[in-house]
Amino acid sequence: MSDPLSAIQRALQSTNLDGWLIYDFRGLNPHAGTLLHLGETFLSRRYFVWVPREGRPAVLHHRIEGGNWRRLLSGAAVDFVPYSAHGELDAQLSRLVGGKTVAMEYSPQGAVPYVSFVDAGTLERVRGAGAEVVTSADLLQGFLAWSDEDLSAHLRAVDVLMRAKDRAFAFIHRGLQAGTPVTELDVQAVIAREIEAAGMLSGHPVNVSFGVNAADSHYEPGGEINATLQTGQCVLIDLWAQEPGRPFADVTWVAHAGEPGEEYTRAWQAVAAARDEALRLLNAERNLQGWQVDRAARTLIEEAGLGEHFTHRLGHSLGVQIHGSGANLDDLETHDTRQLLPGLAVTIEPGVYPAERGYGIRSEVNVLLTEAGARLTTPVQAAPFVLGLPGETWDAVRARGLGESGEV
Repeated sequence: MSDPLSAIQRALQSTNLDGWLIYDFRGLNPHAGTLLHLGETFLSRRYFVWVPREGRPAVLHHRIEGGNWRRLLSGAAVDFVPYSAHGELDAQLSRLVGGKTVAMEYSPQGAVPYVSFVDAGTLERVRGAGAEVVTSADLLQGFLAWSDEDLSAHLRAVDVLMRAKDRAFAFIHRGLQAGTPVTELDVQAVIAREIEAAGMLSGHPVNVSFGVNAADSHYEPGGEINATLQTGQCVLIDLWAQEPGRPFADVTWVAHAGEPGEEYTRAWQAVAAARDEALRLLNAERNLQGWQVDRAARTLIEEAGLGEHFTHRLGHSLGVQIHGSGANLDDLETHDTRQLLPGLAVTIEPGVYPAERGYGIRSEVNVLLTEAGARLTTPVQAAPFVLGLPGETWDAVRARGLGESGEV
């Protein structure tokens, strides 16, 4: 336990904060258990762990859980501060943080909900103890950086998804050529077999969307919801997987049953341009905030006349949870002002979804942020796959869809 506390103190050295006040009650703040390496330990009473920038940490805990805390913090240089009555809790809290500026898992106005886990009443209590509370949003990101093994596991997941993606589109292509009905659930099953055979997890079934279903960015076939592909329709496949306990890979690729029309092609070009602009910006500049990358990419889609159809953020933090807790590329759903720090990973996935026109398009890649710039960890689709044309081999279709930009 001493290592987590030491790591927190090291993170505080580069700030002007007096310390970090980590609060939880029955798992309401998931970051607390992660930061403190508590594992599956169940604690029935609220607690505060005070980690000052300088000096000795303290855990403010209920007396009946003193034994639990001494076992959890065995070997740590930490003071145990027990309480029973609520008045005693307030007095000890005031002694620890009164007059200090402290970070907590709080976001002003709930602007970044991924870090906003301290309830309003507890925030009032801490302020009542004389503390000034600021967000721990950027501090938290320092504990989300990928290790070398995280990256290796992610790349293995990428390989599995690329194989599953190719087999899924090849299955569609050959089915169209043969005149065999192809359903969304048929394709989903092809992908699931690849992921399961590799011993990886997806958590829930992946997204295979035909035609207007692709205009629902979180569509999921199942049961009676299961379209059969028709010539002239688009195909969108969003698939993801992870090795247990390691970061996800998460990609989206698209195709068209037969040659696409001019409108679909122009929409694809706008989406691809937005994706590539985000990559360019991440490589060209440092100290970016998440909202800035979203804004740069979104502007291109707006200039193409499709802004109203780009209905989600540009990308999300990628980690052991597919939607991680780090900075998102977002100036729509939130105005994410968190720094894009080296060691973190994000998706870049612009999309447009004009349901009234019967199609949706998204292109999604994964990027690891490094000191040198953005490292692509997934191939990049150069053009939608055109499926089902007579006499076309899948290898030829695939090569055109990848183009020169398809190699990482």
